Amino acid sequence: MSEVLPPPPSEAPSFADDFSTGLDDEKWVAHYLPHWTVPERSAARYEIVDSVLRLRIDSDQLDWRKEDAPLRVSNVQTAVFSGSVGSARGTHRHRPDGLEVRTETPLHLLFAPARGRIDVTVAASTDEGCMLAAWLVGIEHLSERDAGEICIFEIDADAVSNTTRARTGIKAHGDPRLQTEMAEVVLPFDASEQHTWTVVWGDGETVIGCEGRVLRRIPQSPDYPLMLLIDLFEIGTPSGSYPKSALVVDVRAWG
Repeated sequence: MSEVLPPPPSEAPSFADDFSTGLDDEKWVAHYLPHWTVPERSAARYEIVDSVLRLRIDSDQLDWRKEDAPLRVSNVQTAVFSGSVGSARGTHRHRPDGLEVRTETPLHLLFAPARGRIDVTVAASTDEGCMLAAWLVGIEHLSERDAGEICIFEIDADAVSNTTRARTGIKAHGDPRLQTEMAEVVLPFDASEQHTWTVVWGDGETVIGCEGRVLRRIPQSPDYPLMLLIDLFEIGTPSGSYPKSALVVDVRAWG
């Protein structure tokens, strides 16, 4: 029997959204890392259906960057930050091949805890070529070393059936204080149905779980402001029918 996650804190969450009033621009930026590209490429495609955020990939959607094609993404995130146009300063320098700022995005922190707990309820995509992911990423506005990532989950569409494979863990990126420690876990359910994922981090430990059970307990954690990203990717040559989609049902956080 796997370890049971601790219950949520008794106090009200410091961040909560059930999308019943739409996509709140005081909580979310509906662009994916907009500083490394241009607005027409970073903008999310989405709709609110029955108080649920439906992230979409549409047939006419542009690649996130021309250099990364084919790669399209619809994302919501809780902060933005970059240096000036042409600089290499900005959140999530996740590629080693010369990312530079194309759209300056001044620091805007909507929700950026350095420790805490997040519960996010989602339904993954089963559309061809898609991946649903949720990450906590260092914003890097205080230091370029603050670049680590907690990968709550990455779920490929072709890994979803009666059981589901997902990737989860820590990615160091540019933080020399962390070590990348990713693993694949197998979940005993169909992740295209709604399920709640949980991350609890701080005091040098990260715990990641799903549906009330611990999946991973990792003896390290970032110790600086992190932003939450929830995104639907289409990776590879466009194919199949559109729109492709995944659902974000609810987010609650304490931090």
